[in-house]
Amino acid sequence: MAGQGQYQLFETAAGVAAIGWAQARVTALRLPAPRASETLRSILHRLPDAVRAEPPAAIASVIDAAIRYFAGERIEFFAVAVDRGEQPPFFARVYDHVRTLGWGETTSYGAVAHALGAGPEQARAVGQAMASNPVPLIIPCHRVLAAGGAIGGFSAPGGALSKARMLELEGVPLAPVQQGFGF
Repeated sequence: MAGQGQYQLFETAAGVAAIGWAQARVTALRLPAPRASETLRSILHRLPDAVRAEPPAAIASVIDAAIRYFAGERIEFFAVAVDRGEQPPFFARVYDHVRTLGWGETTSYGAVAHALGAGPEQARAVGQAMASNPVPLIIPCHRVLAAGGAIGGFSAPGGALSKARMLELEGVPLAPVQQGFGF
C-alpha cells in the first residue's frame, strides 16, 4: 500500500479526532467532533481513498500529543512531519509562518499578511488559507484572530466556540463568544 493514504480515529477529551498520513507524514488532521461518524465523514471527505490502519510509531506519537493537548498539556507540534499537498504559493507561505506560533501565542490575519510582505488587503486571503488548512493544530490556525482580537471564523466542528476553547486551554484570555441569536 505504499503511497496510499491511511487514517485513524482517536478519542480526546474534546471528542473524536482523526489523523491521515502517507509514508509517516501527516496529510490531514480533523479536530474533535462529538460523534465518531462526523469525524469519519470529515476525514474521508479530505482523503476519499484512504484506508483505516494502525498508525506507525511517528503517527502514533502525534496522536498521543494531540490527546495530551486536548487534556490541557502544553504541547508543541513544530517537529511533526507534514505533507500539505498541493497549495497555492501564498497559502504555503501563510502555513509556514503560522506554524511558527507557539503555545498561547496569537496573531491576526492582517499581521500574518504584513509579516509576509503583503498589504492589509491580503488579510482575507490569510483567512481563506486558514479555512483550508489540512492539518489544524499542527498548523495552529486557531491562534490567528480577526482584527482587534476578535475570535474570527473557524471551520472545525463547533466553529468559533471550539477555537475559543482551544485558546482557553492555552491560557489566552478572550471575550465571550457569541453563540447565536437565541430565537
